[in-house]
Amino acid sequence: MTEQNPASRTTASPAPVLNVGFILTDNFTLSAFSLLVDHLRLAADDGDRSRPILARWQIMASTPAPIRASCGVTVAPAGAFVDPANFQYIVVVGGLLHTGHQLDEASVAYLKRAARAGVPLVGVCTGSFVLARAGLMTGRRCCVSWYHYQDFLEEFPHHTPVADRLYVIDGDRITCAGGGGAADLATALVEKHLGRSIAQKSRHVMLLDRARPGTEAQPHPPIADLVADDRVRRALLLMEQHMADPLPIADIARRLQLSTRQLERLFQTVMGQRPAEFYRRLRLRYARFLLDTTVRSVTDIALESGFSDCAHFSRQFKAQHGFTPSDARAQSPATAPGAAARSMAAQRLFD
Repeated sequence: MTEQNPASRTTASPAPVLNVGFILTDNFTLSAFSLLVDHLRLAADDGDRSRPILARWQIMASTPAPIRASCGVTVAPAGAFVDPANFQYIVVVGGLLHTGHQLDEASVAYLKRAARAGVPLVGVCTGSFVLARAGLMTGRRCCVSWYHYQDFLEEFPHHTPVADRLYVIDGDRITCAGGGGAADLATALVEKHLGRSIAQKSRHVMLLDRARPGTEAQPHPPIADLVADDRVRRALLLMEQHMADPLPIADIARRLQLSTRQLERLFQTVMGQRPAEFYRRLRLRYARFLLDTTVRSVTDIALESGFSDCAHFSRQFKAQHGFTPSDARAQSPATAPGAAARSMAAQRLFD
């Protein structure tokens, strides 16, 4: 008979090499949590016996009440908060952003206590938001999903989010965009503490292919999925993240550690056009999207799309689409009675 909670069983075995504490937020993402835990479970023992020998994991909370995942599944914590010094890492697994507070004050206070003790804190999925709200990401790079990039900027304008990486390790703060990236982060942590062969074993049992480094670009909407060159994909991410404040092409090249000429050649080869031309067309397509799905003024949309001059915006828009922004607004379904604009987090250009 298989034990359902091996991590909570007391054992006379020596202390594990890797001990990880988990704090789950309300409406946490089950997949991110399970990918991390199963990597630890498989790394902790031979075969699939799940004995917490080399690694151990513990779900903690301020109350014994089950914690609900965004999919409706509930997980019961193993116990209350313990001395954070017991852990090599404390992981906050986030989830839905706009359904109220993700963590209570006691949990936030525990995270601050762990930070003071020098225990590395890990924010997975929107766990990065939790750490930032607690003031624990000041001066640190913070990895977020491309899907929540705008949400993060709006809530934390003085932080610089990173949305073109799977995860970012900045000292004793680790943030991960979530999704499949949680598996790659888990592999990196297991390999660091238990060795490469054990990390590979976990991935092989879970039928996962090669482990991706944290610096690999996040998967993206269809246009980027069709681009094989990782440098061009990252350039596309930077362009999309800077619509209202377009980056100079030289600045994009510098961030990618390329010369401007190298980036120009790459874009010409991969995309069939110069980066400046593609960037302009991208912003005009974004403007069309806003005209079709919101009731914002043409002037406001021009500014949101990175055009400081409304007349110039109108000329460029007509040249690309064959009609003026005002014509597009007259035909827009967003102007129909009862229409509502979607959140910025859902506004994807290439759906």
